[in-house]
Amino acid sequence: MPSELPRTLSQYRLAVHAHELSAEEYLEETFRLIERGDPQVRAFLHLRLDAARSDARAADPTSPLAGAPIAVKDNIMMAGERCTCGSRILEHYVAPYSATVVQSLLAAGAVVPGKTNLDEFAMGSSTENSAFFPTHNPADLSRVPGGSSGGSTAAVAAGFALGAIGSDTGGSVRQPAAFCGVVGFKPTYGLVSRYGLVAFGSSLDCIGPIARNVRDAAIMMNVMAAHDPKDATSVKRPHVDFEAALQPTLAGKRVGIIRELQEFDVQPEIAAAMETARKAAVKSGASIVEVSVPHILSALPVYYIIAPAECSANLGRFDGVRYGLHEDGRDMTETYSRTRNTGFGTEVKRRILIGAFVLSAGYYDAYYKKATSVRQLITDELDAVLQSADVLLTPTTPTTAFRIGAVTDPLEMYKTDVFTIPADLAGAPSISFPAGKDAAGLPIGLQLMGPRWSDADVLSCANVLFTALGGES
Repeated sequence: MPSELPRTLSQYRLAVHAHELSAEEYLEETFRLIERGDPQVRAFLHLRLDAARSDARAADPTSPLAGAPIAVKDNIMMAGERCTCGSRILEHYVAPYSATVVQSLLAAGAVVPGKTNLDEFAMGSSTENSAFFPTHNPADLSRVPGGSSGGSTAAVAAGFALGAIGSDTGGSVRQPAAFCGVVGFKPTYGLVSRYGLVAFGSSLDCIGPIARNVRDAAIMMNVMAAHDPKDATSVKRPHVDFEAALQPTLAGKRVGIIRELQEFDVQPEIAAAMETARKAAVKSGASIVEVSVPHILSALPVYYIIAPAECSANLGRFDGVRYGLHEDGRDMTETYSRTRNTGFGTEVKRRILIGAFVLSAGYYDAYYKKATSVRQLITDELDAVLQSADVLLTPTTPTTAFRIGAVTDPLEMYKTDVFTIPADLAGAPSISFPAGKDAAGLPIGLQLMGPRWSDADVLSCANVLFTALGGES
């Protein structure tokens, strides 16, 4: 075994291929780390101790992932394992099948140590909305890890897994990645199968990798990106080797800065990180272009109409009849009401009610229909500016991680997604990567977004900037 355990997936693969390390040895070290550290971090909802050990023993060291521990967010199905979605309504639900992306990871040699915590049904930006407990940020245990994929990002940041998968509907992979100082990638909508992901907003949901560096995210994307006939939104695309596509410089690239987002107030250290990244891009051969997306600040209210509308429809299936929690009532209506009132938390109820309101006959045109029109307008504006820029550079979040319990106003919480939501509305690829720390030592994240299907290019550009800013490639 190497004197120092590999910290990244790429280092791990090299050690396994060189017979310096086995999947079983690494998994045992991982479980020891989890045993010592997770009582404080609380990244996992449940572990797969015996099953993971069995998988590690059977792992092929020559496979793409070679037995690497990859954590799975607990709204993504894994056969025979609980899939709670961080909710009391599914607290004891056991998945009857595995999501396509889980099947792909397992086939590539991944070992899943456990299922990770999340905001209930992926609705939240801090993982405080989990029905079970909040997850803590490994960088500062008094602070949130972000959300909704806070458990997955905290697991990677704490060294409990070499990678993880999460879901991103409005920034739920990228925002917590920024807060925890890791990489989070949201692929183009339709590139990674959603089959087996418990739906929140069906036109927005994406499954994406979380890793310690950009190269590791590219390695995971090589496994995850594939057409799936079981997902009607999955798109057939030519095969791309995302790792091989990583380039050493930004020579000839045009990096866009969105004028309207510069008006949004951000923490001074984040603004400084943006300026450092601009200079690094120029030094690496890129040109900086200022672009205008006039309606981009409308993305936040648009999202918080469309996403609740879709969630209210998707969560209608949780009625206590077919699966999950069941509370008896005098009749069917009371049974539904009691089950959903007991099973759903405050934020989920809030979004269901908002969604039902904006879809109601009297308000559909005024809210939902108008929001879909503005969504298309924002998408068209982004498409237009991405003709003159190859990628767009923004902060990932307006601030670094806040303290647990510090943000109680839902509208203030929603604002943490102001920079991440546009990529979800447009279905475009976007990545958050670490870009230093603030005065309190908390991680700062920056974001790149590109045109649809430019995933390999976005990863490549992010890798150059990540490395230039001190990241370990």
